Amino acid sequence: MNPSEPLRKNVDTEAETDGTASNGAAPGMDELRAGIDDVDAEIVRLLDRRAALARGIGEFKQREGLAVYAPARERRVLDRVVSLGDGGFPKRGLEAVFREIISTSVSLETRLKVAYLGPEATFTHEAALRSFGTSIELQPQTTVAEVFARVERGEAEHGVVPVENSMEGAVTHTLDELMNSPLKVCGEVYLPVSQNLISAERSSQEIERVCSHPMALAQAASWLRRELPGARLEEVESTAEAARRAAVEPGVAAVGSALAAEAHGLKVLARNIQEARTNTTRFIVLGRTWAARTGRDKTSVVFSVKDRPGVLKDALSAFAGEGINLTRIESRPSRKRAWTYVFFADFRGHPDEERVGRALDGLEEHCPYVSLIGAYPEVSPEGA
Repeated sequence: MNPSEPLRKNVDTEAETDGTASNGAAPGMDELRAGIDDVDAEIVRLLDRRAALARGIGEFKQREGLAVYAPARERRVLDRVVSLGDGGFPKRGLEAVFREIISTSVSLETRLKVAYLGPEATFTHEAALRSFGTSIELQPQTTVAEVFARVERGEAEHGVVPVENSMEGAVTHTLDELMNSPLKVCGEVYLPVSQNLISAERSSQEIERVCSHPMALAQAASWLRRELPGARLEEVESTAEAARRAAVEPGVAAVGSALAAEAHGLKVLARNIQEARTNTTRFIVLGRTWAARTGRDKTSVVFSVKDRPGVLKDALSAFAGEGINLTRIESRPSRKRAWTYVFFADFRGHPDEERVGRALDGLEEHCPYVSLIGAYPEVSPEGA
């Protein structure tokens, strides 16, 4: 045997794995597909290994009484895998793939139940999928209050509800529930609102009636007047209900999400028909405890102030003095006494940080009531 033969074999193998044919020519389709098959087999082997490790973690959590959902750990995992990529596979795709891998791994530990403001195929449903993936049990609820109640009673481990919209402002039902609930905010997700004309009909020329939630119709009003001036508009309780009607009633279209179109087998006749191109909704994840510190966090707090001039300025100076940036502040009636208000604030930082602790101590000096309602990994709205 020629001593160079084993070396030649290794060189050929390496050439094949990097997409180059052994004879130096460009690889053919069969060679490329064979390479993909080899990679897929290795991915499956590694996923099986990851699943075994996930089961071990699940057993450990069960013994120690630890929560299954760990948003801080998940954020670190997602950030790490995205940083490992060299750009060949898009970063957003990497995060989506590993979101599903994590979701499936969690399902190996336990059957995680998540309540959300339904019905199915709404934007909150899509936000829940982005937060938890598809391998968990999603429970649609008809009101924000029911989402809170289900998690409080232990019938679901977590909840997902909208909290604010970039165009419409705060979701007051959510703020009111946060003020009185023992639940904590442990995650957030931003979702661009993309309204589409969806229908079972083959073209917009066949549309006689357009139905949707009043807000969705308002967001698409200019487009509908311009493109479908003869169509009658009808308000229904949700974009999901509109999609259901479009699926069974001739000549009907709905204004809704691509997820609603997929769920009801509808065609997307026109995309992004909303007037505002920067319309984004922020959703929060509810749990019994807030998330651990990651180093890139946000904290939510609710507080009331004493009735004297300049007290709000003095209260907020506690954050400014520590160099803490407030990302949102919102007032709501306290519901305990007429013309009294509480304030909801989000700021960058985590309660485990010393500077945050000092700021909260300073806040309490000026406020008769202060309550931490959540801490969670910060998500960039631009990355929605």
